[in-house]
Amino acid sequence: MRLGLALLALTLALPGVACARIELEHFGRFRQPVYVAGSPSDPQRVFVVERIGRIVVVKNGRKINRPFLDISRHVSTEAEQGLLSMAFAPDYRKSGRFYVDYTDRGGDIEIREFRRSRKSADLADPRSGRTVLKIEHSRYPHHEGGQIQFGPDGMLYIGVGDGGGIGDPSGNAQSLHTPLGKILRIDPRPTKSGPFGIPTDNPFVGRQNSLHEIWAYGFRNPWRFSFDRVTGDLIIGDVGQDKFEEIDFVPHGSGAGENFGWNIFEGRHRYKRGAAVPPNVVSPVLERPHSAGFCAIVGGYVVRDRSLSGLYGRYVYGDDCRSRIYSVELKYGGLSGNRVLMGGMDHVVSFGEDGRGRVYCVSLGGWVYRLGAGD
Repeated sequence: MRLGLALLALTLALPGVACARIELEHFGRFRQPVYVAGSPSDPQRVFVVERIGRIVVVKNGRKINRPFLDISRHVSTEAEQGLLSMAFAPDYRKSGRFYVDYTDRGGDIEIREFRRSRKSADLADPRSGRTVLKIEHSRYPHHEGGQIQFGPDGMLYIGVGDGGGIGDPSGNAQSLHTPLGKILRIDPRPTKSGPFGIPTDNPFVGRQNSLHEIWAYGFRNPWRFSFDRVTGDLIIGDVGQDKFEEIDFVPHGSGAGENFGWNIFEGRHRYKRGAAVPPNVVSPVLERPHSAGFCAIVGGYVVRDRSLSGLYGRYVYGDDCRSRIYSVELKYGGLSGNRVLMGGMDHVVSFGEDGRGRVYCVSLGGWVYRLGAGD
């Protein structure tokens, strides 16, 4: 991406759809942005997460100078660490609750709750911070995961990497004794017995020698995942090791307790030779090889912005080593129409979705763009 470029565009000719022009509209420049979020109850504001530990508000297109939240003194930014994402509680309009996922100064992962300030919706109350969950992750500064999202069931889903190291040397992703290499599912509200609740329908509740907050396992580094805001389907981008990147598709109402393969499989291919293959391994719906220039998949969103008629219902994604954005139609067990959407976008680190369902593309170099319909 040329940093001086304010607008990128490509004319798309999609099967069965009139020629549509999709543009990357310049939304703003920030300091190492890594995520964009919004609350359906607050369509005026878009929240940009900066890796250094700040959240910046853009209100009606104007950047607010004072950060919504600044926890930079608590955040480590070594290697892949930092403030990595945020999520708004379903009742945010009333409760003001939101959650952040970051790496603390000791290298551990922390999920922390904050509340909106009572004085201004442009500010959080920094004194309201409460630790919901802390995950030991100090051995390597890699594979933190970093995504948190509320699902259509109102529960908080948390993506956690395998802990780092080549090939998951401790076997964390396949172990049910550790939260590493997992997607967790919790009710983040405090209970009488602890700082969060565990849904009774989680797949390992009642099973001995298993963490009850685990929802699915077998991930290397599920850096970005998202729920389709219309269907409730879950799509997970899991960063690969040496040869393959993968995207996993989980239809709404399924996925609990499933094993997504790492470190026995990398993508659809055997990685750990000699290991028994578990009976419940789920193969990715999409695989991209390193031989084609891919290196770190960046999961995106199913576009539900009706102004983007040529993209509606299609999933957009990227890769840190490819200066392109891709779109594809996903479904259980398959895909169709996987193609380049546009090029010229360097260091894609994330996608995001605001409260209106508009989709954003984030470059760690500083620029944030919104997908828009051209003239």
